[in-house]
Amino acid sequence: MPSKVTVIDHPLIQHKLTLMRREETSTAKFRSLLIEISMLLAYEVTRDLPLKYEVIKTPLAEMKAPVLAPEKKLVIVSIMRAGQGILDGMLQLMPSARVGHIGLYRDPHTLTPVEYYFKVPHDIEERDMIVVDPMVATGNSAIAAVDRLKETNPKTLKLVCLLAAPEGIANFHAHHPDVPIYTAAIDDCLDEHGYIIPGLGDAGDRLFGTK
Repeated sequence: MPSKVTVIDHPLIQHKLTLMRREETSTAKFRSLLIEISMLLAYEVTRDLPLKYEVIKTPLAEMKAPVLAPEKKLVIVSIMRAGQGILDGMLQLMPSARVGHIGLYRDPHTLTPVEYYFKVPHDIEERDMIVVDPMVATGNSAIAAVDRLKETNPKTLKLVCLLAAPEGIANFHAHHPDVPIYTAAIDDCLDEHGYIIPGLGDAGDRLFGTK
């Protein structure tokens, strides 16, 4: 895989992902697992956040202690609807992050994305953007989302997903070679309907219990 792809293979993430893949996993369990994995993904994706040092007083002594640099501003953009599950988990670790949404659905015949909603904070130029979507299958939705989001000129941009297909990664980086992908797993391939194999089914349907 290209150097712009990071597979986060922490044992806790891999274990929880296996539970999510199981056909018998309930909607409630799927939802809670997605939130848990998203918190772990956020831990890795934000590893490069800069720190500054300030003087604090512990119960025993003064010290110079690290805190996040205040000028580092984040925005998490959810590709609706399934991206909401990752967003909810990440916000538990980064409650001060701003939030954006882009609504896309995949035309079942052409597999191309259709935009129906777009809303991001006004000060995007000052922010580092994390775009979240559980699946990068064909890559078309991620491409369309990033095409649109680049128009807002974020400082930096990363794409975070649970699963990716090799075809989707190649397609995405053919359009956006500058945007790194962070994923928990790269699966085997796509089927004739554009679903990831072995995958975990339709993430949105399993997250919201709509199928």
